[in-house]
Amino acid sequence: MQFARSAIFAVLATVFLVAGRGPAAAEAELTVVATTGMIADAAREVGGELVEVQALMGPGVDPHAYRQTRTDIVATSRADLVLWHGLYLEAQLEEFLLDLGARRPVVAVAEGLPREQLIAHDDYDGAYDPHVWMDPELWQRVVVEVRDALIELHPEGEAAFTANADAYLDDLRGLASYAANVLASIPPENRVLLTSHDAFNYFGAAYDFEVIGIQGISTESEAGLRRIADLVELLVARDIGAVFVETSVSDRNIRALVEGAASEGHTVGIGGELYSDAMGEPGTYEGTYIGMIDHNATVIARALGGEAPARGMADRLN
Repeated sequence: MQFARSAIFAVLATVFLVAGRGPAAAEAELTVVATTGMIADAAREVGGELVEVQALMGPGVDPHAYRQTRTDIVATSRADLVLWHGLYLEAQLEEFLLDLGARRPVVAVAEGLPREQLIAHDDYDGAYDPHVWMDPELWQRVVVEVRDALIELHPEGEAAFTANADAYLDDLRGLASYAANVLASIPPENRVLLTSHDAFNYFGAAYDFEVIGIQGISTESEAGLRRIADLVELLVARDIGAVFVETSVSDRNIRALVEGAASEGHTVGIGGELYSDAMGEPGTYEGTYIGMIDHNATVIARALGGEAPARGMADRLN
């Protein structure tokens, strides 16, 4: 449910009056609220036992269109630290989070990335593709931002946060190596990744894929009939045999492509379901960042003619 600006301020005022405390009060744990599951996972890994983390957006939730609820307003207003992505990923939350930042510690963890490592938006000058988590090496920089935000908030935990971050960064380096190896096994002519929206451009840049999204970088953009028809022609002309659906985006357009190609006498299969803007179910391996990327790399490699173990790098995929 979307609240008007005045209604949000009213809720915030009530919460601050009741809470009556500053960040990191005399409690053993820090309360951290993160917008996306990927950021929440990083905060849990780095924070360890010193933090309690809540993610606003769960499995299958589209961050481009997500709007704050009354529960979100209360949770973020009571948190010791709020972590959000930035780069206009949480487009509908941005004004609320910027206003909240005048009252609580609020950090946009992807905004600190070097601009030369970001992919510029095709349509908006000075804007960038926000889907940086699709490259595990680039995501390591975001983990460092999370670590630094926790240390600034709670200097007494610096040793623990640093040790936890170092261990997690080692795991991410292993993930990046696995992804590079299995994706390199795909024949070069098969490295075409067609998905529901442009969430995989960093993936494409990291692993030498041509990436095609039916919709733009934001799921708020619409794919018209002309776009669908053009992509059907591309599928047929280049003999592309597999396309992919996303867990957080409707598969309507992908199904239209498959049916359109069939009408032209070309068979296209669904190569699998990929995690794009959200992770898997909490408590599962795919509900972690490492499991999310392991799943994507493994599914893509196996669907496009590469070699990868059926259960991924850690033998944990469902």
